[in-house]
Amino acid sequence: QVQLLESGGGSVQAGGSLRLSCSASGLPDGSNHLAWFRQITVSGREVVAIVALTGNYGRAAASLRGRFWVSRDYASNTVYLDIERLKVEDSAKYFCAAEKNNDGVWFDGVRFGYWGQGTQVTVSS
Repeated sequence: QVQLLESGGGSVQAGGSLRLSCSASGLPDGSNHLAWFRQITVSGREVVAIVALTGNYGRAAASLRGRFWVSRDYASNTVYLDIERLKVEDSAKYFCAAEKNNDGVWFDGVRFGYWGQGTQVTVSS
């Protein structure tokens, strides 16, 4: 059973930094990527970053680069999202997602169909 456990959310002031973590377990063969999404409104989720679980590929969405950094720990299958210079508009629920063949949301040529419960980030001015 796939489990994606996010942590690290909270309330911070604008300009601060935050690290979110996603611990992944039970991933099936072929689930080689994890991603971060965020949901600001009920209309949908915005992709934040993607990282491969093998190799060195990882990047934030173009509009977020320079403030959002994605990394992973091989040994623990944990993915991190570091956010710098937080803005009020970064307030959202952040979700970790894992690759799922033939099902899910597309990003960067990968479908993400396994989802964590999310962690809330609230940025105040």
